[in-house]
Amino acid sequence: MSPEPWYWIVFTILAAAAQTGRNALQRDLTVRLGTVGATQVRFLYGLPFAALACTVIVQGLGQGLPTPSAQSLLWGLGGAVAQIIATVLLLAAMQGKSFVVAISLTKIEPVWVALFGLVLLSESLDLTLGIAILLATTGVLTLSWPAPGTPWSIRPILMGVGSGAMFGLSSIGFRGALLSVPDAHYASAASLMLVLAMSVQTLMLSVWLRMAHPGTLTAVLKAWRPSLFAGALAASASLCWFIAFSLESAARVRTLALVELLFAHLISRRIFQQGLNRLERVGLVLLVMGVLIVLSGAWHPRGS
Repeated sequence: MSPEPWYWIVFTILAAAAQTGRNALQRDLTVRLGTVGATQVRFLYGLPFAALACTVIVQGLGQGLPTPSAQSLLWGLGGAVAQIIATVLLLAAMQGKSFVVAISLTKIEPVWVALFGLVLLSESLDLTLGIAILLATTGVLTLSWPAPGTPWSIRPILMGVGSGAMFGLSSIGFRGALLSVPDAHYASAASLMLVLAMSVQTLMLSVWLRMAHPGTLTAVLKAWRPSLFAGALAASASLCWFIAFSLESAARVRTLALVELLFAHLISRRIFQQGLNRLERVGLVLLVMGVLIVLSGAWHPRGS
């Protein structure tokens, strides 16, 4: 059964919603566990849920596990490492600015994704998507500008931009991995590559924490109650991202994913009691315009 051309839209929006909730939980865990410890929560506690999802999907499809190629494993490894770096930078940036602004700093990512996709995967960038990315990036920069009277600091800005670049590289890595899995259903390929990626990420961070911060690893294991929900959201978000990447170019997926900023804004107002000033509202409008342009051309099948 072939996927409908709008499936990637649904999975992208679901991924953005789950990721926003995960980021909110990780922000609290960062205070207790530090940035690397909170990053490990995402992978360590997300892995069992990813494995469960993979089992359900493979059993439901009745096609058996797909066999990844050496090329797909290399792409996946690169994406996994880039995602670890991106997550650490994101959590560090969130400690320095408000929740919405810290998230928005990473959203220059579509520019990086379009560039990396063009260079590494030879994925074309049409005029419509280019305009959408330009509007969205302008909105991100507007959102990221410090409010009047706010002490200006370059450190969280650099961390946010660096996080966006690494998330962009990880998106391209995972997209390349999924395209390189031969003769596989998109859902089974996505769930398998997710389990492999999370396994590598969990192992790498566990070894690092054991060697450099053994107390943090112990604290991560002790904080299993709040971490379970964060792990479930992390696995859910990542699975939806992977499925979306298997169906559509990473540039389109990550541009549409800017709806996450709307979810982040709601969380900031309801949970963290943080509002947006007038300039930040203009930025959100520009982001919405970019997202709408992506959606306007999203209802027709596209090649990989």
